[in-house]
Amino acid sequence: MYEYIKGTVAQVGPEYVVVENNGIGYQLNAANPFIYSKYQNQEIQIFTYQHVREDLIALYGFLALEEKLLFMKLLNVSGIGPKGALAILASGAPQQVISAIEEENESFLTKFPGVGKKTARQMILDLKGKLQDVVPDYFPNLFNEQDEAASGTAGKDEAFEEGILALKALGYSDREIKKVTPKLKGEGLSADEIIRKALQLLLK
Repeated sequence: MYEYIKGTVAQVGPEYVVVENNGIGYQLNAANPFIYSKYQNQEIQIFTYQHVREDLIALYGFLALEEKLLFMKLLNVSGIGPKGALAILASGAPQQVISAIEEENESFLTKFPGVGKKTARQMILDLKGKLQDVVPDYFPNLFNEQDEAASGTAGKDEAFEEGILALKALGYSDREIKKVTPKLKGEGLSADEIIRKALQLLLK
């Protein structure tokens, strides 16, 4: 129903970003909401997807159209819902995901939360050879941009807590998160950078 929304980034949280347009705040679920922090109080265009089910109507936001199209493709796979699709996109490595599907690399796909061997096999069966039309040769890696590090001890602690909350929102367990937290502390990273680094470690 909504192709995109142009508005001002009014709020950023662990699970969603709020974009204000003409006095209305749209809550958009996002793979990595903290990447929008750099656009706080700025006007931005976000591609949207409206997900409707019997007990829920939700909007999902994407900085790139290709990201939205890949999200929609993932939703067509039995066993993958919006939360699982966001977790896959949050890795910031769409080319790796696509390569894993094309090469039938189940071991890589099962590293995502909620993706077991059965779902990984279903992803391969449903999507192999069907992504060229929605994903160009160059897919902008939205999560590799270098942001300014958080400053101040309080800011670092807050960014760390926000990053951990976002990882939990994506579906990662406390046990999985604890494995990588020692490598995330004490580096003065922003919440966005913490999420990106944690995901890189979790996918190894």
